[in-house]
Amino acid sequence: MKIANTRDTLSSIYLDAIRLRHEVFMVEQKVPVEIEIDENEAFCVHFVLYDENDMAKATCRLFPNNEDLATIQRLAVLKPYRSEGLDLILLKEIELFATNNEFSRIELHVQLSDQELYEKHGYVPFGKEFIENNVLHIAMAKEL
Repeated sequence: MKIANTRDTLSSIYLDAIRLRHEVFMVEQKVPVEIEIDENEAFCVHFVLYDENDMAKATCRLFPNNEDLATIQRLAVLKPYRSEGLDLILLKEIELFATNNEFSRIELHVQLSDQELYEKHGYVPFGKEFIENNVLHIAMAKEL
């Protein structure tokens, strides 16, 4: 497995990320394209996890809020591979990237059903539960 990242919205890595997000969010979860593809695309670092055959299986983006804080967004794993722990492999890579780029805190919005999993990896919930794209979420953060 390998994980590639890019800020280039014309790159093949970005196009793979968009393809995965389309399948997971727009097709499966019925998120409208105008919500899924937003004005922050060019500001984010896009990550894609590839298998040994260069098949893209998981993606997410990292939005740099400011010099200390980055937010993980759009974490998606193709349905047939969700039990393989690819989300956690990707998460560790993003945390390493954020640390290496001197971010001290990372945040993300987690579907409530996944809260316990993220707590096991050092994320702490904050704020109230909220609905995002018709799904109950909680904001979580981790100090790096």
